[in-house]
Amino acid sequence: MTTVPSTARPKPSFDDTAGEGRKLSLICSKGSLDMAYPGLILANAALGEGVETHLFFTFWGFEIINKKTMGDLQFSPVGNPATHMPTAVSGLPGMQSMATRMMRQQIAALDVPPVPELLDMITAAGGHLWACRMSADMNKLTKDDLYEGVEAIITATDFIELSAGGQTLFI
Repeated sequence: MTTVPSTARPKPSFDDTAGEGRKLSLICSKGSLDMAYPGLILANAALGEGVETHLFFTFWGFEIINKKTMGDLQFSPVGNPATHMPTAVSGLPGMQSMATRMMRQQIAALDVPPVPELLDMITAAGGHLWACRMSADMNKLTKDDLYEGVEAIITATDFIELSAGGQTLFI
């Protein structure tokens, strides 16, 4: 095994101007509890570093910004190898509720806020939330159905334009 000398390892810069001129765009496409947090945590971290941040919610990611569902996202252990639970067991009645309850407890124990509160933090810090036009139309949702911080329902083309020149992550 080759060891890289510590002087050769890249070190992140944490100076006050590290985020200036940088842009991060996150495409949030999944609406389960375990898939909502990665995008929201990354957005919050980027905003803390002064990075211009945009989140685009599409397909099942709409669950994260839908007023009716955003506070009650679920975690399904079925088919998820990270749960280390056989599918036959994870599919039993009540397992999704139990897994969701356990995950919520673990998240709370780390002092990570629930999804609606994280959305509040992101918008208060200047993050931009966008909803996908096609997904809104498919789900028969309007801007009134969505979290108040969503700026607009836009097309994929609009999102490509506003994310130009930045880093884009698909979650």
